[in-house]
Order: sequence, then C-alpha cells, then structure tokens
Amino acid sequence: MASSQELNNALWASANVLRGHMSASQYMDYLLGLIFYKYLSDHELYRVVDLLEDRKPASFEEAQSIYENAEGTADWNELISELEETFGYAIKPAYTFTAFYNQINNHTFLTTNLKQGMRDMENGGIAVNGNKPFTGLFQRFDPNAKTLGETLAKRNATLADVMMKLEAINFMEYDADALGDAYEYLIGQFAAESGKKAGEFYTPQAVSALITRIVTAGKEQKRGFSLYDPCMGSGSLLLQARSFIAPSEKGTVQFYGQELNTATYDLARMNMILHAIKFENQHFRNGDTLSADWPTDEPTTFDAVCMNPPYSAHWTADAGFLTDPRFAPYEKLAPKTKADYAFLLHGYYHLKDTGTMGIVLPHGVLFRSGAEGVIRQHLLENGSIYAVIGLPAGIFFNTSIPTCVIILKKDRETRDVFFIDASKEFRKGKAHNYMDPEHIDKIVNAYMGHKDIEKFSHLADFEEIKKNEFNLNIPRYVDTFEEEAPVDLGAVFNELSAVNEEEAELSNKLNDAFAELGLSWRL
Repeated sequence: MASSQELNNALWASANVLRGHMSASQYMDYLLGLIFYKYLSDHELYRVVDLLEDRKPASFEEAQSIYENAEGTADWNELISELEETFGYAIKPAYTFTAFYNQINNHTFLTTNLKQGMRDMENGGIAVNGNKPFTGLFQRFDPNAKTLGETLAKRNATLADVMMKLEAINFMEYDADALGDAYEYLIGQFAAESGKKAGEFYTPQAVSALITRIVTAGKEQKRGFSLYDPCMGSGSLLLQARSFIAPSEKGTVQFYGQELNTATYDLARMNMILHAIKFENQHFRNGDTLSADWPTDEPTTFDAVCMNPPYSAHWTADAGFLTDPRFAPYEKLAPKTKADYAFLLHGYYHLKDTGTMGIVLPHGVLFRSGAEGVIRQHLLENGSIYAVIGLPAGIFFNTSIPTCVIILKKDRETRDVFFIDASKEFRKGKAHNYMDPEHIDKIVNAYMGHKDIEKFSHLADFEEIKKNEFNLNIPRYVDTFEEEAPVDLGAVFNELSAVNEEEAELSNKLNDAFAELGLSWRL
C-alpha cells in the first residue's frame, strides 16, 4: 500500500493542470468533484466483482468489463439494488470513471457525458434522513466554463488531462481515513492559496484538534455521541472529533451541521462521504444559522458544540430576536456589525446540560463594552464561561487578528474562569504560523489540570472577574511580562571609553597616512 504522503502529492499534482487556468477557489470545485466521483466509481466497480464473482478484480479494466457484461442480465436489477444500498447510488457502466478514461484514450470523451453522470448521481439514489445523499453535490461543476478553455475541444482536453492523472491513482489501496485525510490535505492547500476566502471553508487542523479534544473529553466512550457545528464550513471541526472517540464508538457518532454557503455545504458533505461517515449519521442543512434556528426537531441539544464562525459578521439584529429563546435571557442583542455573540449564544442554546462547547472568536469579545459587555456579564454571572484560551497570531489563512477559544458549560456550581495564554505556542512559518502536537498537548494538559502555571495559565474566581468589571482580556489575568536584565552602567561606560580610545588611535593613524601622502587633511 502506498503511503499517505504519496497520495497527497499525487492528488495535489493533478491540480497543476488547472492551476494555470483559474484561481484556487475555482479549481477546487473541479478537482474535488472529480476526486469524489472517482472515489465512488472505484469502490463501486470493486463491489460489482465482489457481488458477482466473490473476489477482487485484477484491474479496473477487468471490473469495468464485468460490469458492462452484467447489464441487461437476469441479475442486473438485484445488482443495482445492492449497489444503491451500499453506496446510496449506482453509477451506470457507461458513466464510471474507468469508462471515461477509456473514452479519453479512444478520443471519444465528451464533458457532457461526465456532467450527465454527475446529474444522474444527484437525482438518483435512496433517500436517507428525508434527503437523497448526492442532491446538488456537483452543481458548481460547470464543464462549459470558459476558464477551462475557450473552445469545447480545449475544455474537453483540460478535464481529460486532470482525469488521466487521477486514473493513475488506485483509491482502493487506501482506507477511508487515508482518503479522508488526503481530501482534508487538499482543502488545506486550497485554503493556503485562497487567502481571505479560506475562512469560508477551512479551520486549521491544529485548531480543530484543540477544540474537539476539549469538547469530547470525558465522552470518549459515549455511544451515539452527538456533535453540532452551526457554521460547519468543510466539516473539518466535526470530523476531527472522531480522532478522540473510542474506536468501538466511532461508527455511532451523530454529526449535525449547518452552513450558509452552498458550495461549502456541498464540500462538507463530500468530505463526510470520503471519511466513510454513514448517511444516517449525517444531519446537515444549507441555511442561515442566525436568521432561522435549526435544528428545531429532536434532538435540539447536543453532547458537544464546536464552531469557528465568521468573525464580526453583519446580521439583522432585529428587535424580534429579543423574544427568541436563544437570545432572550441576555437582555441585549449582539450589534448588527458584530454577530460574534449571536453565534455564541446560538451554539450555547443547543448544548446539553452535561455538554461542552468550544468556539473561536476575535479577542474583542473579551473586552468590548455596550451590548456585548451586557451579554458577557450575564454569561459570567451564570457561570457559563468555563475557560478562555488565547491563540497565537497568524495561524489562520484568512486573518492575522488575534483570536481566542472560549469554552462554555452549563449547570456549573462555580463561576470561576480558567485563562490560558497560548499566544507563544507556535512554530513560525514563512507566511503563517503553525501549532504542532506538542503545543496542543501543552494547552490541553494545562486545561485539564485547571491550575495556575506561571506566565501561562490562571484560575480566576468570580470576585476577581467582577473587580475587573467583567473584562476578560487575558493579560489582566495571565502576566507574561518578562523583566529585562538590569543594565550594568559601569560596564557600559568602560565599553564607551574603550571605543573612544580605539577611535582616537585610528584617527591618529589616518592623519599620519595623510601626512606621508602630502595631504593637509586632518581628522
């Protein structure tokens, strides 16, 4: 079996075909769509041979031939039913990735056939949780886009080049984790090239690991663990949680998420399928988290909530929201130009009494006054804020502003807040900073220990917070100031004296040299 790094490199190399034609935010849709289609096709062809001949095929070509020969036979309908039950949809023999590869070699490939295969997949299949699994997944895959080429022939050739590179990769050599991780790797690479747009779909893995490790703590063995991300992006936060759930219970985790951007919503769904998350464990919605509460059916609260919402986004903040049960207990609404606390309160509303929530927000939420100050005071008086973790600067692709992770819990007996200043826990990169496993371990260990560590963490009781007028700015609680070593003035004067003597000696030598040359210059 090839290594995961080889898979990552091979997939990223296939992007080179498209990189010269369009921006990362555009070619991402094409490459990820083709990878996803090939993943389903490869698995289906292997399954066909397993069902019909109880063995593995020697090659995709052999599997394709067996599948084509089975069409129209007495076993055909039963075969299709089995494939649909396993994969959610059965790709027709004429539309498998291998069939397209053969068409490319025979110079008969047309992008219209590829689009038809994708359209059939979107419209077909068996509904799960009231929805067909692949509805709308390829809606942004436009084979007629001029960015692929000015003419139909050029567009065909561009996509054919990408598909030829992908066909050389046997996805059956990798397990679901390796494939899913490769997909995440690609999303991360796209994020690095997309700049500010990256914030729409990607949370760095280190931040995802930090949050999900904390919110799953103590629930690792829970059967049917439920996790909710109201701003799920590509689903990286949700998927990261599986790393900290016991192997025996990973298959029972229930994922809930909502995403406003349709393209990003589809990206998350593909990401889930490539990680082999069962359709019945996926509960997602394409919609506006703040304007219309969701979910409203059971369950409405979850074992954990994790989120990385858009920072200081605009929202309506209509007066009617003051009667919304998500916001009503806090007296004020988040400002129209800063929806940070609106996202926080939405997530907190959907947290179980025994659950833990982690949210990434800009530092301003810790100390801004006005309506945000009122909401923050209510949360502190209720004991809702459990911990505040200051993150290093420059770890997000889309912003360089300082960020923090706020951890919230319900039904606490105390109202203290644990502060961690992790602003120095990073490895410096050329364009961005990175948090490595040792940095995450240090933060999580301090969080679990819940004790003061000099210049790193502090457990502040409610009276201390009250004295600070409910301001949670981390430097008020964790002193990281490093005193400079005292200056030895005597040594400084001796050094200056030595420099002056050296300068005078040099001047005399130069003056002697000028005199020997017959020059009247003097220093």
